[in-house]
Amino acid sequence: MISEEAFLAEARAFLDAHAEPRGEERTAWGEGSDRVGIFPEKTPEQERAEVAEAKAWRTQVFDAGFGWITGPAQYGGRELPAAYERAWQSLLATYDTPSNAPFGIGLGMIAPTILAHATDTAKERYLRALYRGEIIACQLFSEPEAGSDLAGLQTRAVRDGDEWVVTGQKVWTSGAQYSDIGEIICRTDPDLPKHKGLTGFIVDMKAPGVEVRPLRQLTGGASFNEVFFAEVRVADDHRLGDVNQGWTVALTTLMNERAAIGGGGAGGGSSMGITRLMDLLRHVGKADDPLLRQQLADVYVHTTVARWTSRRALATLQAGGLPGPELSTAKLALTHNMQRVSRLVERALGARITADTGEWGTYAWGEFILGVPGMRVAGGTDEVMRNIIGERVLGLPKEPRG
Repeated sequence: MISEEAFLAEARAFLDAHAEPRGEERTAWGEGSDRVGIFPEKTPEQERAEVAEAKAWRTQVFDAGFGWITGPAQYGGRELPAAYERAWQSLLATYDTPSNAPFGIGLGMIAPTILAHATDTAKERYLRALYRGEIIACQLFSEPEAGSDLAGLQTRAVRDGDEWVVTGQKVWTSGAQYSDIGEIICRTDPDLPKHKGLTGFIVDMKAPGVEVRPLRQLTGGASFNEVFFAEVRVADDHRLGDVNQGWTVALTTLMNERAAIGGGGAGGGSSMGITRLMDLLRHVGKADDPLLRQQLADVYVHTTVARWTSRRALATLQAGGLPGPELSTAKLALTHNMQRVSRLVERALGARITADTGEWGTYAWGEFILGVPGMRVAGGTDEVMRNIIGERVLGLPKEPRG
């Protein structure tokens, strides 16, 4: 096995040849972009360009041996320890490279589920392609009538020989507009209890009968979609896990999802975020306001605790541990901290949030504030997170059912 020192030298040589070192973050008030939105608004042209650039970069990284450092060699991985992945990520952060955002869901949530539950045929077909950036994947769980109650979904999959026929609707699907495949959970036996009659599949997002419609958000962007399935055919070798065992498959994805979202660091948790908030208070002449100073301290304390908690959970995952229900605390902490930032900014800016005067660093916060409700839904609502923590982490009695 290659030594970590030799691996890093190899990685540095690749990055030096294909990317520019990242300059220091500009933290001075008034410099650079003042956008702080959670779900950035993009035109279709901008989005297509970003996806194309991300795919090209991902292919280069994979071909150089850094696309799936810990993965099985059978699917293009290098089978190196998690410490090598951590070293790569730390080094990568010092270079200016294309965004990895289009692959966040596919590599953070869908690929681990395929590795754990898919047939050998599906693994061979999709794992290498996902990590090499040839295809992008999305998650098809939520439904209009079920929301975060995944077990209540109604999209049907009916067996027809060696195929399944899928009919129904999914909603709040991020990245569906540019995804090639999706992980979908369907009801395959309506006579079984709702947790037991579900089955997971890999569905072709370009197949006949699949229709993607964008959902316009409060921020003006359209990061989410509703997806309709009209008798879409899926081969049985694209099934994930056993028939009617889709709840286990879904939990694998959800735990990885909450690890990815909760570790995102959004919400003013970084030193850059706190500095930005301090500068904002100075700019509007409220740096000495005792209530705002207390709110700022509250943001700092809670985001620092959340950051270290996420790092501890990440270390467990990188050491080979499995994501568990405790990761719901990271996701819940993230949205709570975003709300804390929103309340601070609202109190400090007042009408500057609703009227764009062209003043740097003021009206731009409106996009952040309008994006927070979406984050409270993404990856499971705050209410669902509290139930998971109470019942599965703290061992409290289950919520009474109507």
